[in-house]
Amino acid sequence: MTRNESAIISAYTGILSGPFDAFHEYIEKLLGRPVMTHELADNKVAAEIKQKSKPDFIKMVEGIIS
Repeated sequence: MTRNESAIISAYTGILSGPFDAFHEYIEKLLGRPVMTHELADNKVAAEIKQKSKPDFIKMVEGIIS
């Protein structure tokens, strides 16, 4: 699994599955702004991360299945 794949899985599931720095870099790019670590405990921010990472997650899973 690549760093980017682990970041996508972490963002979509809410369970860290790789290096935190890869996840953090991915979500900052995804949200288009700096993300402070304490924001990750906010349900609204977590929901936004999940919603915005869903297309990447689906694309990644479809690539594995096909």
